Amino acid sequence: MILRPSRPADRSAVRAVVRAAFGEEGASVDSMLDALDASGATAASLVAEDEEGELIGHVQLSRCWVDARERLVDVLVLSPLSVRPDRQGAGIGTALVAAAVRAATASGAPAVFLEGSPDYYRARGFDPGADHGFVRPSVRIPEAAFQVAVLPAHEPWMTGALVYCEAFWATDSVGLRDPLLARLEKG
Repeated sequence: MILRPSRPADRSAVRAVVRAAFGEEGASVDSMLDALDASGATAASLVAEDEEGELIGHVQLSRCWVDARERLVDVLVLSPLSVRPDRQGAGIGTALVAAAVRAATASGAPAVFLEGSPDYYRARGFDPGADHGFVRPSVRIPEAAFQVAVLPAHEPWMTGALVYCEAFWATDSVGLRDPLLARLEKG
C-alpha cells in the first residue's frame, strides 16, 4: 500500500471510495468534501493506493478553531476517513489516520479533532475531548464520539470549544440526528 497526498486527478476515485464507505450517507459526505475544498478549508487530503495503483482509501484534514480564553487557536478536524468496503479490516484506515496525525504534527497544529467510534479511534491515539478541557461544537455529537489527539505544539491554555468551519454547518454534517442520537444517548 502507498499513502500519498491526493491530486486533482484523484477526485472521481475519492468520490467512489467515500460513497462506497458511507453507503446511504455517501452523497452527503461527498458534498461536504466539495464544500470544504471550495471554501479553502482543506489542509490535507491523503489517499491510499493498492499495489495496482487503485485508490482504496482517503482521509482529510480541515482547518477549524478552538475558542480558547486567550484567543482562537487554529486546529485540524479529521473528516472523513473512508476505506473501500471490500478492503476494510486490513489496516488501511489505521495507516491513513496515522498519516493524517503525522501531517498535522508536521504542520504545527496543536490538536486534531474528530467525531467517531471511541473504540476505533482510542486505539489510534485519540482521547475524549472533554478529558483535555475541550467542548464539543454541537449537542448532537455524543460526548464519547468527540475525540482529540493532542499534538506536541499544544500548550495548556489551548482549551475551549471546538468551532467547525462553515462547510461542516452548511452541509449539515455535524453530529447525529434522532432517532439514532436518542438511541445512543439511552445507551
